[in-house]
Amino acid sequence: MSEYIVTTEDLTKKFKDKTAVDHVNLHIKRGAIYGLIGRNGAGKTTFMRMLTGMITPTSGKVVFESGETADYSRIGALIETPALNPKQSALTNIRTKCLAYGIRDKEYALKKLETVGLRLVAKKRVDKYSLGMRQRLGIAMALVGDPELLILDEPINGLDPQGIAEMRKLFEYLSKEKGTTIVISSHILEELSRFATDYAIIDGGKILEESTLDELRKKCSESIIIKTSETDKALEVLRECGYTKFSSVGAKTISLAEDTDNVAEVNMRLASAGVPVESITVAGADLEEYFINLTGSSSGI
Repeated sequence: MSEYIVTTEDLTKKFKDKTAVDHVNLHIKRGAIYGLIGRNGAGKTTFMRMLTGMITPTSGKVVFESGETADYSRIGALIETPALNPKQSALTNIRTKCLAYGIRDKEYALKKLETVGLRLVAKKRVDKYSLGMRQRLGIAMALVGDPELLILDEPINGLDPQGIAEMRKLFEYLSKEKGTTIVISSHILEELSRFATDYAIIDGGKILEESTLDELRKKCSESIIIKTSETDKALEVLRECGYTKFSSVGAKTISLAEDTDNVAEVNMRLASAGVPVESITVAGADLEEYFINLTGSSSGI
């Protein structure tokens, strides 16, 4: 059995003269809670629509563990707003979805509602539900058919702290107890860092990096962030100065996890070697700060 339930190979989507997703290569591990981090308009939703087969890639492909490129029966999805009939009960909504899958067992529908904590209000009309309850119902409907991979686009957007906490417990339960692999897009970075096991940061349709939680924590530890148009030359200077804990984290960005108390000296060494430094700052141990340093903007967060 492969380590990855699904991968993408140079997945690209263009709309006329705009490239929404640009040669994306992701590796989603079986059983992971995979966080796709990006600002509004970064390409998250377009990527997820291609992953679920809702739209066709311009080029590239989605490859499942089986080797199939169109095995979408293994996927459940909640993309943007749940498709619900507000005048019907939660049970009626989910039974309608079950019938589309050829499932007529009423208990099956109730079990899905139980999974998301809605069994006791199964007969309540959806227009009487809170936003968080509707989100949970949308997830219950995405679980019909028992998919191995669950795709959720901004599922915690607009929820209050209690609703977010309930969602977090639900995701952890689905992952640990049911073995469901979950891909979640979000721009609520600090909340995502509480439960996701793997991450990809997307900006302008491109994947800037893909990391495990442990790798991301190491990168988020305090470091000097250097912005320069000549990263190769800057990396060479740092190496000659005896530094070893540095890496390129973007087209024009270097992270140096050493000598954080001597930013002025690091800047002087680079300047003396003729490296044009656009900015040099110390980043704290914060996912959001790391994201801003990597993408160069906090817009949309």
